[in-house]
Amino acid sequence: MADETKNTSRRAFLKGGAAAMVGTAAGAASAGTPDPLITNVQDWASFTGDGVDETPYGLPIEFEKDVVRRNVAWLTADPISSINFTPIHALDGTITPQGCAFERHHSGAIELRKEDYRLMINGLVDQPLVFTYEDLERFPRENHVYFCECAANTGMEWAGAQLNGVQFTHGMIHNMEYSGIPLRALLNEAGLGAAGDLADKWVYVEGADASSNGRSIPMEKALDDVLVAFKANGEALRKEHGYPVRLVVPGWEGNMWVKWLRRIEVTDIAVESREETSKYTDVLADGMARKWTWEMDAKSVITSPSPQMPIQHGHGPLVVSGLAWSGHGRITRVDVSKDGGMSWETARLGRRQGDSKALTRFYLDTEWNGEDWLLQARALDETGYVQPTKSQLREARGENSIYHNNCIQTWHLKASGEAENVEVS
Repeated sequence: MADETKNTSRRAFLKGGAAAMVGTAAGAASAGTPDPLITNVQDWASFTGDGVDETPYGLPIEFEKDVVRRNVAWLTADPISSINFTPIHALDGTITPQGCAFERHHSGAIELRKEDYRLMINGLVDQPLVFTYEDLERFPRENHVYFCECAANTGMEWAGAQLNGVQFTHGMIHNMEYSGIPLRALLNEAGLGAAGDLADKWVYVEGADASSNGRSIPMEKALDDVLVAFKANGEALRKEHGYPVRLVVPGWEGNMWVKWLRRIEVTDIAVESREETSKYTDVLADGMARKWTWEMDAKSVITSPSPQMPIQHGHGPLVVSGLAWSGHGRITRVDVSKDGGMSWETARLGRRQGDSKALTRFYLDTEWNGEDWLLQARALDETGYVQPTKSQLREARGENSIYHNNCIQTWHLKASGEAENVEVS
């Protein structure tokens, strides 16, 4: 935590900077020199701007045009079945704008009108039902903030430091406020009497796209916090996020968050689909695979400074910022290390800490004067789980895995202010 010396230093720095009307960025004026950006009338204050109807749907300003999703072309054979990455390095707070939230498709994003939408509930139910979009809007709805993380997030890092940017190492994640209907409400509408004892029952959820992506979910989870969602961050879902209706499975891997949700079948066994057998299982060192590893364990990463967010303001006060999350519940603490895990400082957690299974923003208010740092973050959640090192993960699972890599990430911060992805086991 920041001590009084650091707080005093920060206040003095900011006070001095304000008095001189200068900063430490490249090209700053010396003390006492008038700053033309303050003393001269600028173009933006000399003419009228755009009218209220210039952009009927608001768009980011052109100066932020680099804050976009990006893919890595060599990761997949074709963008139709591929992934891109949220620009988490350039965001703050916790809510991900829909336009920046990562995409994962198995056969491309489809266009499905609300008027053509149908949701079927069948299988071991008292009365099979088909809902239209308008039918769903008549059910009582709830609003929750949850993170969605692809199980393959950070998967390229198993064998060593690979991708030099937090957008690419950790950007298969977003955090949005979803509005929708608890899945249990729809299941209860169809009736579960025919299923008998629910302790060993499942639901199989399926999408309407060409891949027919489907996953089995234990009934216990289905009746708990799963949502059938039709809004995100207050507006309709984007096409790439499953418009008009998707499933939200809080805390569990993103592949289970089926988009363009078309069918929910109550079954007495897991369907064992492609996405839960040959894919989305965790291969161990001996070639065996762990099944049903749904939950996303506690994880964190520093987003700034990082390879895509070098330090450009020079020496002095620095805010180290990042994200932490856990599929088991709330994040209770985040520690930051500057020396590769030899010592730790407790970070300050941001707001919205009442949210469970949601992103938590953390900050470490500190000072940097050109030292070489090995920056790391370590998350702890309300279950007592502590984010592991990569060595600890490898000891348990070897190097053959792709999914569920929640190891501590290291950035080497250099005297130049640039950062590089490195491995400290």
